[in-house]
Amino acid sequence: MASESEDKGLDENTLRHGIATTLSSEDLALYIVAEIAGKPVGTLMLTWEWSDWRNGRFWWIQSVYVASSHRRLGVYSAMHHHVLSLASEDPKAAGIRLYVEKDNDGAQATYRQLDMVETHYRLFETEFVRN
Repeated sequence: MASESEDKGLDENTLRHGIATTLSSEDLALYIVAEIAGKPVGTLMLTWEWSDWRNGRFWWIQSVYVASSHRRLGVYSAMHHHVLSLASEDPKAAGIRLYVEKDNDGAQATYRQLDMVETHYRLFETEFVRN
């Protein structure tokens, strides 16, 4: 997924442990998996960020992936609408956010079609590499 969307390789051992940790603690994140005929065709991960300004939490959509054979067929839209449904039941939900690669025009078009808007924020980071 990261190699396809971001041209980035991931350490398999770190990835396995990261997924196992996520699956063992629903406070960290939640995976949404889209299936067709019992086979996974898309996935995303939800995390949450507290906002003191809004006295609520933003739902962050991360690690979005739809199999190339199922893109532009509504798979992501179905997952997105499921997230909207879940968030609408959370009285502390302040909104839904995600980040996207600058050059991923297809994904950006999909998000716009789902009434998401580009914010005025830019993302900065200091990354710690621990392998």
